[in-house]
Amino acid sequence: MNIDSPRFGTLKVEPGKIIEFPAGLAGFEDCRRFSLFHPDEGDVKYFILQSLDDPALAFHIADPAQLGFNFEIALSDAETALLKLNDPLDAAVAVILLKDEGDSPVRANLKAPLIINTRERLGLQHIVAQ
Repeated sequence: MNIDSPRFGTLKVEPGKIIEFPAGLAGFEDCRRFSLFHPDEGDVKYFILQSLDDPALAFHIADPAQLGFNFEIALSDAETALLKLNDPLDAAVAVILLKDEGDSPVRANLKAPLIINTRERLGLQHIVAQ
């Protein structure tokens, strides 16, 4: 399958590499299928989470540990069931990176990390209670 992304050109997506977010992402509930890509830069510190449902939608995401953050996330029973998560070692945590226009620094959305079951290729956006 190929996706024609306006930002990244034609991207080849292998069916086994699709990550499904059954509930979508906050504000993008209709976009449920995504794939991860590395940017074509040398030292990769982030990934591109490209929507397969809307080729114009893509997010830069990163491991929060690379940014100096350590999450301990307690998932609800419903979230664990949605992810089909039987082994916590199958869970990967990522944060969406944000950048406003101009010279503003890159920020990480720490209030809504992404949890991905790498074995089942299922994900969700976990809203952190304040």
